[in-house]
Amino acid sequence: MMKKILAFLLCFTIGFSAMSQIHNPIEWKTSVEKVSKTTYNLVSTATIQGDWHLYAQEVPSGGPIPTTFTYDDEGGKIKIVGNTLEPEGKIKFTTLFGEEGMNIKSFANKAVFKQKIELVDASITQLNAFVEFIACTDETCLPPKEVDLAFGLSKAIAVKNSTEETKDTKITTEVAASKDSKKEEKKGLLGIFFIAFLSGFAALLTPCVFPMIPMTVSFFTKQSKSKSQGIRNAIIYGLCIVVIYVLLGSVVTAAFGADALNALSTNVWFNIIFFLILVIFAVSFLGAFEITLPSSWATKVDSQADKGGLVGIFFMALALAIVSFSCTGPIVGTLLVEAASKGGVAPIVGMLGFSSAIALPFALFAAFPGWLNSLPKSGGWLNTVKVVLGFLELALAFKFLSNADLVLQLHLLEREVFIAIWIAIFGALAFYLFGKIQLPHDSPISHISVGRLSLGLIVLSFTIYMVPGLWGAPLNLISAFPPPQHYSESPYGVGFTKQGKGSLGSQENGHENLPEGAHLIPPHDIMSFHDYDKGLAYAKKVGKPVMLDFTGHACVNCRKMEQNVWVKPKVLDVLKSKVILISLYVDDKRPLEEDEVVESKLNPGKKLKYIGQKWSEMQTIKYKANSQPFYVLMNHDESNIIDPIAYTPDVDEYYNWLENGVVNFKK
Repeated sequence: MMKKILAFLLCFTIGFSAMSQIHNPIEWKTSVEKVSKTTYNLVSTATIQGDWHLYAQEVPSGGPIPTTFTYDDEGGKIKIVGNTLEPEGKIKFTTLFGEEGMNIKSFANKAVFKQKIELVDASITQLNAFVEFIACTDETCLPPKEVDLAFGLSKAIAVKNSTEETKDTKITTEVAASKDSKKEEKKGLLGIFFIAFLSGFAALLTPCVFPMIPMTVSFFTKQSKSKSQGIRNAIIYGLCIVVIYVLLGSVVTAAFGADALNALSTNVWFNIIFFLILVIFAVSFLGAFEITLPSSWATKVDSQADKGGLVGIFFMALALAIVSFSCTGPIVGTLLVEAASKGGVAPIVGMLGFSSAIALPFALFAAFPGWLNSLPKSGGWLNTVKVVLGFLELALAFKFLSNADLVLQLHLLEREVFIAIWIAIFGALAFYLFGKIQLPHDSPISHISVGRLSLGLIVLSFTIYMVPGLWGAPLNLISAFPPPQHYSESPYGVGFTKQGKGSLGSQENGHENLPEGAHLIPPHDIMSFHDYDKGLAYAKKVGKPVMLDFTGHACVNCRKMEQNVWVKPKVLDVLKSKVILISLYVDDKRPLEEDEVVESKLNPGKKLKYIGQKWSEMQTIKYKANSQPFYVLMNHDESNIIDPIAYTPDVDEYYNWLENGVVNFKK
């Protein structure tokens, strides 16, 4: 009976918590370590619930607000020594703060921060501080929050003279990787292996590698005393190829560290340099010149291969890697940087996938020599493969240049320019496959094969698919490559201005001249206010209900609603013609005007400094909720005309909520 009662109370508690929608997933506790008579460590411990996580003290530009500690030095009576130490954490890729995504360090489950201080005045018994932070899951973030911290120096526990990470702190770092993050990491490594494996097959079909298959297999079968020995030697040869490339991946990981290139992936100069490297690789593949290692290297390695035995087989594999560098080098270079930008063992996994694809044919054809007869003969088609890879390298290069432009916000490579460049590259590739363009090392062709024609048609179709992107089409197939739609010359599409003139939506609703404080949300021209008072005043003027949209710049579910639900015709009609939308961004970090700065009702003694804090506090106090998105339909007296709702991806359910609210307003 008691178990049933406890179960009921637990369910009631969970249900009530879900209904209230107020989240407080991070709790802070403080303690003090006494190092010496005047030296202390202030310890701030964050306990993080479920799938939520806390960001580090340093984050990339354009990312979330960092976790920031502010200590009161009591007018110089306390000396704050150095920076606040934090756990190692885990660097993860996220698209919460922009479509391009970024790598950000965060903590899960528990995080311990330490700050060293020295007392100038020994009579001080307490130090006050506060921490500003943001709590996020993989899909959404809560508004920024400030929490007061109090450190009782008189209750300090004596410890050794060290402010380095303790064993407990390291343990919390290990715990920080939740089950979900481990699954995502595993999925990411499998993806890298698969892409690298396909890249290995592409390299296999280049003129530097493909002709080596029958030559090498024939060598092993002829030089071996028995068939089984030939098969064994060929398999060892393949394993040596794998070892050589995996060693290369290990060297990159060891030289740059598990996460060094991860941080570089958002660096402007890194992206510009790699753009130039890829362009050089692409031009080489197209036939302008060949990138080769010094011939002396191949000669020395080749001489070692004559020794025979396992050592000789290894040097034969090394010779293959050196001789084929002009074809495999650009692919390996691209893979290494892409894999290394993920951090950890990704470069090793990438090289394992690439080398496995290279080595597999040698082992298989050695085991089944009769299969060699089924191999296509070397010829001009090998150079065609190399040229196609050159075009792909050139297209990928502009992704890195786009990254640099986005970080610097130069608007030199906006969405339309990027798409136009890709249309030109893939259009030229289509013409090449159709035989209309010939490059230096191409063999004369009197006709094109069915395979080449088929590939040409696929590339041409892809090129045509990208054309509407110049006029604002989303291009979902390549959404990860071009800049986001708002980073564009014409966010509303070509021929539409930011003021809405010429926009069908604005003309239909009579908003060619927008009211004060209103703006149009591209590309469908939904009129929205960011100012609560101006939006409410306009709603009273036109006699329509108000829809409050508590949203955030870093809110993924908000963007999902806007891109997948709001765009549906029946929902779009309500938003444009039957309600007045007021979008309130709870993570807006712009400062409030001086006359708007007031004391927080949720945190007495604290001032509301930012616009987002104002809307966040309003949502929490008035609607007992602090998650986004959160939608409210209300009358002109600011009373609800229907119960508010949160994230509702079901279009029919969301539309019915809107319609019922509009009907209630008219009663």
